[in-house]
Amino acid sequence: MDSVGTNRTPLRSVAAALATRSSALPRPHRHPVLGNRLAASKLGIASRCGGGYFDKVQRFDAARSTAAKAQSRKAGKSVIEEMGHTSSDCEVPLKYSSGKAFPLGVSQVEGGLNFAIFSQHASSVTLCLKLPERGTQDDAQIVEFALDRQKNKTGDIWHVSVEGLPASGVLYGYRINGPQGWQQGHRFDDTVILLDPYAKLVSGRKYFGVEEDKPSQLFGTYDFDSSPFDWGDDYKLPNLPETDLVIYEMNVRAFTADESSRLGSAVRGSYLGVIDKIPHLLELGVNAVELLPVFEFDELEFKRFPNPRDHMVNTWGYSTINFFAPMSRYASAGGGPVVASKELKQMVKALHNAGIEVILDVVYNHTNEADDAHPYLTSFRGIDNKVYYMLDLNNNAQLLNFSGCGNTLNCNHPVVKELVLDSLRHWVKEYHIDGFRFDLASVLCRGLDGSPLDAPPLIKEIAKDSVLSRCKIIAEPWDCGGLYLVGRFPNWDRWAEWNGQYRDDLRRFIKGDPGMKGVFATRVSGSADLYQVNNRKPYHGVNFIIAHDGFTLCDLVSYNSKHNDANGEDGRDGCNDNYSWNCGVEGETNDLNVRRLRSRQMKNFHVALMVSQLEERKDGHFRFFSEMIKFRHNHPILRRERFLSKNDVTWHEDCWENQESKFLAFTIHDHNSGGDIYLAFNAHEYFVDAVIPPPPHHKSWSRVVDTNLESPNDIVPEGVPLTGSGYRIAPYSSILLKAKA
Repeated sequence: MDSVGTNRTPLRSVAAALATRSSALPRPHRHPVLGNRLAASKLGIASRCGGGYFDKVQRFDAARSTAAKAQSRKAGKSVIEEMGHTSSDCEVPLKYSSGKAFPLGVSQVEGGLNFAIFSQHASSVTLCLKLPERGTQDDAQIVEFALDRQKNKTGDIWHVSVEGLPASGVLYGYRINGPQGWQQGHRFDDTVILLDPYAKLVSGRKYFGVEEDKPSQLFGTYDFDSSPFDWGDDYKLPNLPETDLVIYEMNVRAFTADESSRLGSAVRGSYLGVIDKIPHLLELGVNAVELLPVFEFDELEFKRFPNPRDHMVNTWGYSTINFFAPMSRYASAGGGPVVASKELKQMVKALHNAGIEVILDVVYNHTNEADDAHPYLTSFRGIDNKVYYMLDLNNNAQLLNFSGCGNTLNCNHPVVKELVLDSLRHWVKEYHIDGFRFDLASVLCRGLDGSPLDAPPLIKEIAKDSVLSRCKIIAEPWDCGGLYLVGRFPNWDRWAEWNGQYRDDLRRFIKGDPGMKGVFATRVSGSADLYQVNNRKPYHGVNFIIAHDGFTLCDLVSYNSKHNDANGEDGRDGCNDNYSWNCGVEGETNDLNVRRLRSRQMKNFHVALMVSQLEERKDGHFRFFSEMIKFRHNHPILRRERFLSKNDVTWHEDCWENQESKFLAFTIHDHNSGGDIYLAFNAHEYFVDAVIPPPPHHKSWSRVVDTNLESPNDIVPEGVPLTGSGYRIAPYSSILLKAKA
């Protein structure tokens, strides 16, 4: 697989009742939350007669009613006015029963809706409801139900069934209290309404980046009124082989947010905006898009308190609030969470109908809740900090930080592991997602105390899960704690990896570093040194030159060092080893020779990427990139399922040990039709006269690519016949020849 990128700047007792019919009791089994205690729950189930609620159905005549107009200036906190007992004319017409422990989140049950949330260490849980018929969304009263730990708790799950709620439009959250022992790892605060980790939709601000809407209280919501999404009778999944993938990494909002997208203002930066640009993607030739995070996130998180970055908006989305809900502000025209869900499905359907797969960049290594110095309490931290996050219990229970973002999700805790798996299955079943790229996936290989695991349970279960079996699963095999697992990621012959070694080695060779020729050859021929083990294949290494982390391709050939002056981090963000080269001038320049050299270098990178195993500008780089991608699609010998053998490639090289040699030429053989491909890369600052080997029998060489030539001669898909047995290859350029009859 190969990836074409964009860029992120370098930066316990059992309760006496379960809401289930006595004739349909659950079979005893072990569950990570309930353990073996579920079987014992049979002993305490009250009878149901005539389908009625067990226990005494109660009316919350004295439910605590609150007004939500007064909001804390600190995002995530809701300061509400206590109104005491309600009068008869404000009586809340809702009934409740004990409810059931599964599924977590909100679900429909006979006669009502069931709410269930996990918290092992909580001492009290209160369900908070915002009812649409009691005012607008902004000023509606909040009705609160304090759950009874004897009736509304099974194992570590708190639950309640509520009768009389609308099937959509209700906002909900929880107040949770518990031990206040900071040193024991607890961070409970029942003044804050917390977001349900299993909320399938999240309601907050309507419009992306609108500061007047901050801070916005986050609520879970649901929609059981809408009809199931119509995927269409002729709809089918692309199901592309991994060898054929050319992945285009993109940010949903940034892709069309600018006026240059020529889309209407209501659609720019939305899921629907992507649909309008599918012809562009098809013309480019990519067959998979890897979307930067589309889970709900807070783009205004930098503005919570004065800091050097409070002038910025988080447009990338690597700060997850909830693992089930699509980013609501990617809906068109401020449509909100229900519209966002529908439009995301429309986008996936349209991409699939165009033969393009959808891969999500997912962030399960940390959440938006920051660190202990500047905590951002919205969900997990206040529900059960000791379960959801890795803690250093020997150091005041401080949050461990292997993500570089202040906290680390405790992914291999049984409860958190199930959360992640449930989330992934949800995106596959509900949204038909084709695969996932796991941000900082080495975090997922750490145990509860942060130590590396040889066989991390979550990684194994993702690889073995039946629902996820059709999905591409790609690891970013490192984290910010130094766990670098490129070529060593626990894989069960399923996991692919971002090949960071490929990125670094190609950057160094193309820019002319000495001693890189041999390793360059290893990388373009499939990185067998990393992946030829067990049943792994060349496509288990995802080759890329640039991505959201670090320099753009243009930056890579324009700067020797970082110039991140505008983000308030004084250049401390991101990696310092970018292996970039400015081609003689730092930054922008009008020097024509430098600009031409930069253009050649960008093309050289793309040629190398496309041959690896593994509109206004249509006459320039867009055309070159598009034609090079299509050339790869049209030549199966560039997309092998096995590693190259000595019969598959001939290296035209007799000085591998020469550290100063920066020229490499080789022929990839087509044993079926004789359509061999000859490639040469010259990273010297002088011309190299290459001797071209004889073509296969009854064939002749045609030049397809010479990055030294101006467009459109830089790539001629049909080929230009080559005369003679030599070719003069310009400095910092590459050529590709095709054997033709």
